[in-house]
Amino acid sequence: MSKPTLSEPAIAGALEHVAETMRGRKTVVLTGAGISTESGIPDYRGPETRNRARNPVRYNAFMGDAEARQRYWARSAVGWTRFSAAEPNAGHQALAELEQAGFLSGIITQNVDGLHQAAGSRTVVELHGSLSDVTCLTCGRRESRAGLQRRIARLNPGWTSQAAELAPDGDAELPAELTRRFRAPGCRRCEGPIKPDVVFFGESVPARCVDAAWSIYDDADVLLVAGSSLTVFSGYRFVVRARREGKPIFILNLGPTRGDKDATVRVDAPLGESLPALVQRIRG
Repeated sequence: MSKPTLSEPAIAGALEHVAETMRGRKTVVLTGAGISTESGIPDYRGPETRNRARNPVRYNAFMGDAEARQRYWARSAVGWTRFSAAEPNAGHQALAELEQAGFLSGIITQNVDGLHQAAGSRTVVELHGSLSDVTCLTCGRRESRAGLQRRIARLNPGWTSQAAELAPDGDAELPAELTRRFRAPGCRRCEGPIKPDVVFFGESVPARCVDAAWSIYDDADVLLVAGSSLTVFSGYRFVVRARREGKPIFILNLGPTRGDKDATVRVDAPLGESLPALVQRIRG
């Protein structure tokens, strides 16, 4: 059972405890989609979205089915305009400030939006990749996602201006009958199929990313989880190890998480408020 939402005085007390623990120590931060919701990017399992049906394209389907790739790029083309326009919020900026002040060993993020780097964070491991680039599955040629979007617009006049609900990973909710009219782009060199540089549902996180994440985890004495439900094991594994090693585990998230039973302190509050408040307390 998750711990109950804290009252405002209790939140202040909990954040003070977290701040006292983080002073004079290195903290590794694990972030999820919940830190980007205040930038206008929805999550999969937050208070407003966990009961809403989502149908993301899975890895095996994308790799083996041209229609699945057509569906993905049709949706991504619509969502990209809003997704790429998102800007860091106060939560991202607070973490960048903590890193610049020397309190963090780095950030491990499950997000693919690049907002930590845009806020000024420098040591960031993107477990699930980034939407900023794409790669040809045939010849390996890389291309920027922004450049691909321009090609998509030429292939599908008027498509990118369609109104649709933004989905968590930068695509959009579109009916299947509409996506069948979409012309999916091919590689500029060989016309092969293109994949975004992200880890799809059902795909394994690359070993190099996992190794880089463990490296900054090992440099820290404290684990701070910010905006993740920890449902996916790629993130929860860090809580499991921190619990085994006796490292303090602090969870800041709106709504319950898989790691609530493991948390030293659990704060249920918007990250755009709780993270700047934490910074203020740490810096005194």
